[in-house]
Formats: sequence, structure tokens, C-alpha cells
Amino acid sequence: MTTDDPVLRAVVERELALLEPAVRASRERLEDLMHPDFVEIGAGGDRWDRETIVALLSGLGPSAHAPIDVADVRASRVTDDVVLVVYETAHAGERAVRSTVWRREEDRWRAVFHQGTPLPAVGPPRF
Repeated sequence: MTTDDPVLRAVVERELALLEPAVRASRERLEDLMHPDFVEIGAGGDRWDRETIVALLSGLGPSAHAPIDVADVRASRVTDDVVLVVYETAHAGERAVRSTVWRREEDRWRAVFHQGTPLPAVGPPRF
């Protein structure tokens, strides 16, 4: 992603941090990046709240988190205080298009919504 917008760059950095094994294993870091009202819709249609995701991820430890490859990161402002980040991932042989809505409150950007949509194992990017 290339952009001259420092806000979009900062939000994308926070998004990518959520994919790092050390961050995924840290309850404190996850809670800092995810809004208390955070909701995730999983690939199978399940709905998870922040506490469920934080407990699941942080309970695994850093070595349990395989690297996640990221491509085609795109970020756009929805409003001055809301940013949408869309990208593609490859992880453990599975591909997905992911989208996250970030909201700024009190000068802190936090994820409020995330959804992953599975893609075929091979093929071109979808967006």
C-alpha cells in the first residue's frame, strides 16, 4: 500500500500488527487494538466478540501462531474518524479476503469490526 495519508498509514500499521504472532499472543496488545464493542464474523458465519477473540488468541502463545502472508492492502476513509482496511491473506494453506473497520476515539484507532471471506486455494486476487 502506498499513500501520502498519515492516518491511513497508521491504521494499516495497526491492522498488520494484529497479524503478528507476538501481538496475537498478548492480551494487552489485543485489547489496545480492539474496541470493547469489537465484533468479528468468521469465515463460517460465526459471530465473536472481543473477549472471545482475545481469550482464544492470547491463550495460544506466540509459537502457536503461524505467519500470515498479506497482499493487496487497501485503506480508505469512510469518515474523518472511520477507516476501512481490505486485504488478502494466505495462512496455513488457506486464502481469504479480509476487511476491518477502524474507529478513532480520543485520538486512538481501534478495530470495531472484522470479517474474513474464504477464497479458493489458488487463483488471482479478488479485488
